[in-house]
Amino acid sequence: MLASYIIFNVLNVIIQTVKSIVTIKCNKWVAAIVNAVAYGLYTYIIVLTATDMNLWAKIIITALANLVGVFVVKFVEEKKRKDKMWLVKMTIPTEYAKQAKYLLDQAKIPFTYYDLNKYFVFDTFCETQAETTNATKICTACQGKAFASENKLNL
Repeated sequence: MLASYIIFNVLNVIIQTVKSIVTIKCNKWVAAIVNAVAYGLYTYIIVLTATDMNLWAKIIITALANLVGVFVVKFVEEKKRKDKMWLVKMTIPTEYAKQAKYLLDQAKIPFTYYDLNKYFVFDTFCETQAETTNATKICTACQGKAFASENKLNL
């Protein structure tokens, strides 16, 4: 009974977490099917919870199942996420423009720039999350302001 309670609690948390994601990101049919499976399994979890088992054991198992289940789903979701092209537009004071160019070149982030006398505007083209993070760090290091927008084209 204990093993069944552990296994089904972990499965329940995984399915409930997937249900939350699918309800927002997927079409109505997928959302409806996952919802039906999730609530069907949840009914079985309620029955298992009503069995004669130590209350603290149930609490600890449920807490650990939530910790593990949500972590697993979010880990898989992060690994599955595709990188997208982002345009990070940076406005840098002129006195930091040379430094910004150097740092962007060192980071191998493609860019164009415009000299507006008091400021330089850099358009950086970031293909990965790491490049986007580097571009914003460079902007901060060069006393600038940044704005990012996602490229809607499929790469």
